[in-house]
Amino acid sequence: MSSEFETEPGRDAGLEINAFRDSEDRISPIWLERMRSYLHGHEADELARFMEPLHTSDVGDVLERLESDERLALVRLLGDRFDYSALTEVDESIRVELMEALPNAEIARGVSGLDSDDAVFILEDLEDEDRNEVLSALPAFERLSLKRSLDFPEDSAGRRMQTDFIAIPPFWTVGQAIDYLRAEKDLPDEFYQLYVVDAAYKVLGTLPLDRFLRAQRSAKIDSIMNTTLVLVEANEDQEEAARDFERYDLVEVGVVDESGRLVGVLTIDDMVDVITEEADEDIKLLAGVGDEDVSDRTIDTVRSRVPWLVVNLVAAVLVSYVIGFFNATIEQMVALAVLMPIVASMGGNAGSQTMTVTVRALAMRELDGQRLKRLIRREMIVGLLHGIIFAILIGIVTWVRYASIELGAVIAMAMITNMIVAGTAGILIPLGLDRVKADPAIASAVFVTTITDIVGFFAFLGIAGLWFGLF
Repeated sequence: MSSEFETEPGRDAGLEINAFRDSEDRISPIWLERMRSYLHGHEADELARFMEPLHTSDVGDVLERLESDERLALVRLLGDRFDYSALTEVDESIRVELMEALPNAEIARGVSGLDSDDAVFILEDLEDEDRNEVLSALPAFERLSLKRSLDFPEDSAGRRMQTDFIAIPPFWTVGQAIDYLRAEKDLPDEFYQLYVVDAAYKVLGTLPLDRFLRAQRSAKIDSIMNTTLVLVEANEDQEEAARDFERYDLVEVGVVDESGRLVGVLTIDDMVDVITEEADEDIKLLAGVGDEDVSDRTIDTVRSRVPWLVVNLVAAVLVSYVIGFFNATIEQMVALAVLMPIVASMGGNAGSQTMTVTVRALAMRELDGQRLKRLIRREMIVGLLHGIIFAILIGIVTWVRYASIELGAVIAMAMITNMIVAGTAGILIPLGLDRVKADPAIASAVFVTTITDIVGFFAFLGIAGLWFGLF
C-alpha cells in the first residue's frame, strides 16, 4: 500500500514531519489515522519509525488527541523508545492518568536519563509512596539529585532547575577549561555559560560562551569572567525568577541554596513555560475556573467551577434584595425595570477593565508608591469621563424612546455615579486583596461585579424614586 507518508529506509523523513501538521497548524487527520492504524495493529517498529521525526512537544499534542486507552497503549507499545519528556508537554490530568496506569518500575525506567527538571516535573505528580518507589529504582547519584530538587517548595526555582551545569575554578586558563570540556563525557546537553566557583561551590563569576570562545587559550578564567552576578535562590518563587529573566534579558541563571552554594541552573526554555503557566493561571482565576484543563473529566470540571458559581449565586441574591427594596418604585414606572440592567452592566464591564489592568500590574510588580497613586487617580478620572460620555448617550436614547427628558436625566446621573464607582472598585479591590496576601486574580471579578450591580441598581432606582416622588 502506497502513501504520501511512506519514506525509504535511511531517507530523510521530512515528508512525514511536514505532513504532521495541516494548513491550520493542527495535527493532520490523515497523519493521525495512519498512526492509529499502526497502534491498533500493534506494529511497534512501524509506529516508532513513523513518530521518530516528531519533537517531544508534538508527541505531547498527539497524546492529547488520543483516547485514554490509546495513550496507554502507545506508551506500552513503544516501550524503551517512548520519550518520557513528552509527558511534560501534556495537560496535568493526562499526565496523572498515565502515571497512575503505568507500573512504577516502568516510570523509573522512563525518567532515568531525562534532564533533572523534566524528571522532577513528572515525579512531583506522584503520590509520596509511588514517588519513593520510583526514586529507589534509580541510580544513587540521580536519586539524590532528584530528591534534593523535590525537597524544595512547589512552584519554586529549585523545582524548575536543572542540576547539570558546568563549574570551573577561577585559576584555570581558557585552554584548561576547553580541554576539560572535550574530555568530560557527562556534560549538560545544552548550556549557555560556565560558572566559576570556589572550593565550596560558591559562585565567583560567570563566563558566557561567546566570551569564552573568543578568548586566548592562555587567558586566566578570573580575568575574563563576569563578576556582576544575577543569581536566584532555590526557595524563590518561580514567577519571581521569571521576572529576573525578563528584567535582565537572561538566557541562563545559576540557582543557589541557602548557604550560597550553586545547586543548579534555570534556562530560558524553563522560564517561557513558567510565564505561560502563570498567565494561563491568572486568566482562569479571573474567570473563576481554577486549575482546569480542556482534558479534564466532566465531573472534575463541575467540581472546580461550583465553588465560584456558589459565590456568584450569593452575590446575585444580595443584588436581588436591593432590587426588591424598590419594588414599589418599579411598579409605578415599568420603564425602570427595562432600563436598570443597562446601568449595572456598563458598570460591571468598566470595573472589569480597570480590574484587569490592576491585576496585571500587581502580577508584574509594577505598582510602587508613585505609580500606585497615579493609577488610582487616572482610573477615577477615566471612570468620570466614561460616565459623562455614556450618560449623554444613554440619556438621549432614553429621552427619545420614552419621550421623557426627566427619565433621561435620571439614568444619566446613575450612569456617572456607577462608572466612577466601577473605576474605583476595579483598582481598590485587587489592591485590598493583595494587601491581605490573597490572590487578587481569584476573587476580584466577583466583588467588582457585585459592587457595580448593587451601586448601579441602587443609584438608578434611588434617584428615580426621589426625582419622581415614587417613595
